[in-house]
Amino acid sequence: MAAPKKGRRPTGAQGRPGRALAIILIAMVALTAGMFLTKQTTPRLGIDLAGGTSITLKAKSEPGKPDAINPTNMNTAVGIIERRVNGLGVTEAEVQTQGKDHIIVNIPKGMNEQQAREQVGTTAQLYFRPVLAFTSGEPAAPNASPSASPSGSGAPKAGDGKKASPSATPSSSATSQGRALSEALKAPGSPTPSPSASESKKADDNKAPTPSATPSPDAAASALQAKFAALDCTDEKQRATAAQGVKPEDPMVACGQRGDTWGKWVLGPAAVNGQDVDDAKGQIDQQSGQWIVTMQFTDKGADKFAKITGDLAAKQPPQNQFAIVLDGQVISDPSVSQALTGGNAQISGGFTQQSAQDLGNMLSYGALPLSFQEDSVTTVTAALGGEQLKAGLIAGAIGLLLVVIYLLVYYRGLAFIAIVSLLVSAILTYTIMALLGKGIGFALNLPAVCGAIVAIGITADSFIVYFERIRDEIREGRTLRPAVERAWPRARRTILVSDFVSFLAAAVLFIVTVGKVQGFAFTLGLTTLLDVVVVFLFTKPVMTLLARTKFFSSGHPWSGLDPKRLGAKPPLRRSRRTGSGTVSAPVDAKEA
Repeated sequence: MAAPKKGRRPTGAQGRPGRALAIILIAMVALTAGMFLTKQTTPRLGIDLAGGTSITLKAKSEPGKPDAINPTNMNTAVGIIERRVNGLGVTEAEVQTQGKDHIIVNIPKGMNEQQAREQVGTTAQLYFRPVLAFTSGEPAAPNASPSASPSGSGAPKAGDGKKASPSATPSSSATSQGRALSEALKAPGSPTPSPSASESKKADDNKAPTPSATPSPDAAASALQAKFAALDCTDEKQRATAAQGVKPEDPMVACGQRGDTWGKWVLGPAAVNGQDVDDAKGQIDQQSGQWIVTMQFTDKGADKFAKITGDLAAKQPPQNQFAIVLDGQVISDPSVSQALTGGNAQISGGFTQQSAQDLGNMLSYGALPLSFQEDSVTTVTAALGGEQLKAGLIAGAIGLLLVVIYLLVYYRGLAFIAIVSLLVSAILTYTIMALLGKGIGFALNLPAVCGAIVAIGITADSFIVYFERIRDEIREGRTLRPAVERAWPRARRTILVSDFVSFLAAAVLFIVTVGKVQGFAFTLGLTTLLDVVVVFLFTKPVMTLLARTKFFSSGHPWSGLDPKRLGAKPPLRRSRRTGSGTVSAPVDAKEA
């Protein structure tokens, strides 16, 4: 018999299994290091596990606006609600659309349910207020007073950073500034809301020479100036609380963003509210080719707006500007140079398409671009969330234990490979979930835990497919090393087809469902992909290396690959030619 050629690799053998193991080891180390560097050592938990409040809002069609429920308006509403919730200092709140007409607001534990419902379930107020003073967002230096550069004249222009940079250099003493504010607040031309009947009666009563607890305009201006000087708009908490408790008829201080910097304003009483705006939209100006925001007011709103713009046009900057205030923050502060009558106006000045459309949406709908009604409010206490998490982990541990017991009883030594592969898959899944919590806001909820538990069986199934292919080859009379390589192509096809079906089901489920069910689909899809990675880069290379050890290659009774236990056929026979005849002899097991 001719000796086999030296240096020839056995048919089907995998070259360099160590390379595949090195790749997956590097990936594990990198993911673990990233988890500790970003300080995200645990997955982010959803409301049902960590506790908190989940509010489902359903959009309602506005009268006369049948097409108002659209992706643009829903996304605008999400942004406004998210800013409102985060303004309360709530961390890790989730606001997202669900389907075509629902918004889900998930607020973690630590916030009162009633307060949360008041913040997200009601439509905020939008006001037009005259600007009395403006400066940068930092606290003013002692004896410093606000000043601002003019923003131009003509049609109203957006306060979007195109104006000259504001400064806080002293232009007068604190006393003179307080006097200026006092005069602005009590000036006859200052815009004030029309008094109601009850307010008129109160005004008549105030004419009597009886003591009044109402502070004088000078005292009110001094208090307002002190609050204005101390306000730091770079502080998120101060921005959120600056306008708390302020009534529409009262002056106020407010923060807003100009480009990349924060500014702060002293604003007079509200002259026009969001309900006075009949329609507004962002569009291209045909003459200049620039994006603008056009506004159309109601009949009452047109009269109010003509009055405010007429009063402001006669003043010097920055008191010739009006601020558009949403949720206590200035979103635009255009200037005017003439009274704008007729109920129509436009805001121009450096808009992009997105910023013009967003401002148009806010103005058109008074605050939120749509009105919403509560569909459901679910509150989960931290204790209940902890119990559900504990129950989920116990269920996962029981499922994993049953799988391990089955592998040990049926596959014996091969169970070691399966268990280590499951451990590698668990490490990859855990680290990726922890990083995705900060990266894309993924939150591990109870359905996602169920998806991870189901994935244990899917991953174990891939190992079983491969092991059974190997055992089939051994039953045909082959030794372990050829059996490992011959079984791989057939097992690989089966594993890929099975995982593809699972991933396809997870993808379809993720697309067509909403809410917490998506967590199940996402986890199932992620673990299915990781199953392919683990089987190709870890399980197969490890099996190739262990097939070279004596324990497995000799078919030890505890290896799970004992030929006698598997009912293997006699060794394959090969014909040997001697002279003109042939003699058949059993082939040595090592040669097979």
